[in-house]
Amino acid sequence: MVRSLWTAATGMIAQQVNVDTIANNLANVNTNGYKTQVNEFKSLLYQNIQTKTTSANGDAKPSSAQVGLGVRNSSISSVFKTGSLLASESDTAFAIDGKGFFSVRGEDGNTYYTRNGNFKFTLATNGANMLATSDGLPVMDSTGKPIILDQSYIMSEISVTKDGELCYPDELNNPQPLGIRIGVYQFNNPNGLEKLSDSLFQQTAASGQPLNEATNDRLEKSKVIQGYLEGSNVQVADEMVNMIVAQRAYELNSKAITASDEMLQQANNLRR
Repeated sequence: MVRSLWTAATGMIAQQVNVDTIANNLANVNTNGYKTQVNEFKSLLYQNIQTKTTSANGDAKPSSAQVGLGVRNSSISSVFKTGSLLASESDTAFAIDGKGFFSVRGEDGNTYYTRNGNFKFTLATNGANMLATSDGLPVMDSTGKPIILDQSYIMSEISVTKDGELCYPDELNNPQPLGIRIGVYQFNNPNGLEKLSDSLFQQTAASGQPLNEATNDRLEKSKVIQGYLEGSNVQVADEMVNMIVAQRAYELNSKAITASDEMLQQANNLRR
């Protein structure tokens, strides 16, 4: 009976984490560049009830007698499917159509990555204009340097090509490249990235080194689309169905605990 209590308890714990993940998805349904997270489960160890593999007559049994000891959360993976492209009135709103990530420099000097292209031009320490996130973190170019333009440029006239190249109109109002390209990077295993707050990702040993699309010709190039933002790829209908399933699974495990407790109570009453 104690085994069933523990097994059902592991199911309740696992489903609680599942509901936590679903709740986080629903909470970020309007977060730019957010990627849906999916819970994955794995069974725990199995206990051998009967170790002999032969019957009393010496005949081999076709299967052994084992009982499972429950379940656990093996991983919470992200679905890096491109979200819907949402039109924006901002000239510094960028969406990535592809597998790439923007790179930004954190306050600690380290490089982080994001799919949220809601950028702004802000004043740098030298008085120039710097492309930054809404939190003021500098956006990196394809060489790993902050994107900074002097005050001679009118920021509202800056345009960006699908390759991420910054352009400025000449005397004939034709866009001319400035030799600055927004950095876009890919990873061999994006699920290995460590998720941080503010829609940021951090490189880890599991994700591998960042691959620069500007210098790596073997990569399938992403498109940088100006005037759009990538919305969350959360499917609300799917998440609501997943929540109902998780809630029912939690309820069933709680009933298994109640049934085991009642059976233990009956066994204790045998001595009376």
